[in-house]
Amino acid sequence: MFTKRTSVGLDVHARSVVAAAIDGVTGEVFRDRLTPGNEEVINWVRSLPGPSAVTYEAGPTGFGLSRAFTAAGIRCEIVAPSKIQRPAGDRVKTDARDAMHLAKLLRLDEIVAVTVPSVEQEAARDLVRAREDVRGDLMRARHRVSKLLLRQGIVYYGGQAWTGTHLVWLRAQHFDTPGLQLAFDAEHEAVLQAVARRDRLDAAIVAMAAASEFTPVVHRLGCLRGISTLTAFGLAVEVGDWDRLTGSRIGAYLGLVPTESSSGGSRSQGSITKTGNTHARRLLVEAAWHHRKPYRTPGATMAARWELAPAAARARGHAGNPLPSLCVVRSRCVELAPVSARAQWSL
Repeated sequence: MFTKRTSVGLDVHARSVVAAAIDGVTGEVFRDRLTPGNEEVINWVRSLPGPSAVTYEAGPTGFGLSRAFTAAGIRCEIVAPSKIQRPAGDRVKTDARDAMHLAKLLRLDEIVAVTVPSVEQEAARDLVRAREDVRGDLMRARHRVSKLLLRQGIVYYGGQAWTGTHLVWLRAQHFDTPGLQLAFDAEHEAVLQAVARRDRLDAAIVAMAAASEFTPVVHRLGCLRGISTLTAFGLAVEVGDWDRLTGSRIGAYLGLVPTESSSGGSRSQGSITKTGNTHARRLLVEAAWHHRKPYRTPGATMAARWELAPAAARARGHAGNPLPSLCVVRSRCVELAPVSARAQWSL
């Protein structure tokens, strides 16, 4: 239940902050347009009849303002934009109206707040997402090289593409036309640079996964087939606090549950919702494709991962490994994080 006297809604942009506040005792409304400096915004909130609580939408401005409010002793909630309730007939959208709408929702306790990560978790998340960006850049650079060669009727038939042999074959390609040679060299160089960036980020992630606050979770997740260090570390930093999720809720949190449109006696389900964390969902789907292969005796790689994890995590991983199901992968991921807290969950 909302217990503060004043509810404050902020519409935060890079160059401006539009603020609206409602005094729950007198009903007075306060409005202002502020510069995006944390100190000015906090001073404006402090000038209101207290105590106050603040909310604003999650967005590209990050969590710095929220951390500043928390350090100042002011309650601040960051609302999930996709969960904001709006009247169907409301067709006028301005910064001032958005700020007032947030202030009203906060007073009614009708907001769905996102979890604010720690500074360390946000830094690790940025590292993982930088690696994800490089993966996309590398894929597009490789496509440009292969399609440039295909337009010239040059196709590689020497086996798997983008192996050492394929790279040697690429370096041997030469063209008589200067413009074409320059274009090929530029695209080939982009591939090599993307590979170098990816390798540097991979090394940094492996080092952080081996000695950080996320290491225990990484070791537990590594007990599952299809989840290596990069995937485990990505899931650990993207999900963050595993205690807030259960084996049944993580599917909805990551958008892996089916859409549904049911009314009366009819029930209709469609494709997955694809809401929530896109990167974590991709990691789980990719892990599920690796997990679907038949389970055999654990090899040297899996045995080495098991040596790093507690006995309970090894047992849970061994129990889940024979079952090739995405549902099993996502449920076991939650169970293998803080095992002591998740031991009672079932599939």
